[in-house]
Amino acid sequence: MNTTEVKGNWNEQKGKLKQKFATLTDNDLMFDSGKKEEMLGRLQIKLGKTREELHKIISSL
Repeated sequence: MNTTEVKGNWNEQKGKLKQKFATLTDNDLMFDSGKKEEMLGRLQIKLGKTREELHKIISSL
């Protein structure tokens, strides 16, 4: 998953993630330029998933 992929359809992916994981908030899924690692860290903590698991989840949306 690269930054371009995420930016391109992030709003759609964000909605799907919120449907799949009801505990996620807009703040958890805030994707600011240059802050991809911070966002992934928040998701890792909130969901208890590894970075690889998160990449698979996001890629499968």
